[in-house]
Amino acid sequence: MKRSLNAPVRILLCDDHAVVRAGLLALLGSEPDIEVVGETGSGEEAVAAAARLRPDVVLMDLQLGPGLDGVEATRRIAPTGVHVLVLTTYDTDADITRAIAAGATGYLLKAERPEELFAAIRAAAQGRPALSPPVAGRVLDRMRGAGRPALTPRELDILARLAEGLGNREIARALFISQATVKTHLGRIYDKLGVDTRAGAVAVAKEQRLLP
Repeated sequence: MKRSLNAPVRILLCDDHAVVRAGLLALLGSEPDIEVVGETGSGEEAVAAAARLRPDVVLMDLQLGPGLDGVEATRRIAPTGVHVLVLTTYDTDADITRAIAAGATGYLLKAERPEELFAAIRAAAQGRPALSPPVAGRVLDRMRGAGRPALTPRELDILARLAEGLGNREIARALFISQATVKTHLGRIYDKLGVDTRAGAVAVAKEQRLLP
């Protein structure tokens, strides 16, 4: 989405916490080249407002309560040419991967300094990627880990059961192995996928097309 270099960056805020939005409004209001044109508290509202207001950047939280989460809202907004800059407290590999895969231009943590946020907004408005240092480090680690050992057939079996929502005991019964063996395999799966939760393992596996 093209914009005049002299025009202020038009921002749409999306966060389900009114206090957070108020804080961002006050913070961004201190920058003469940044203009907040709207605020929303849900993914559905963000999608509709982005289509109506055509901001340069949507500042998007990931967790938005019931309805569309930040990733799905990003997936719907990004193809329209509006840049999405994720601003969240979550920095797991699965969250980062999902957001970037959905089309987010940048991924920033709420713990960053205001100057980092301003710089990220200006970069995102120009379509340039903007990542918090911890996030950039994780992305690089994932890239370096692209050659991780492949999952074994047994690990793929367990991963498929995870995706079905089965617990360790149910997986053990289905595959005729002990719960201790299931836990051992899960540890290896997490290491190979670069995650630390069951949900993260399933999310990354789906992104990498490891599940049917």
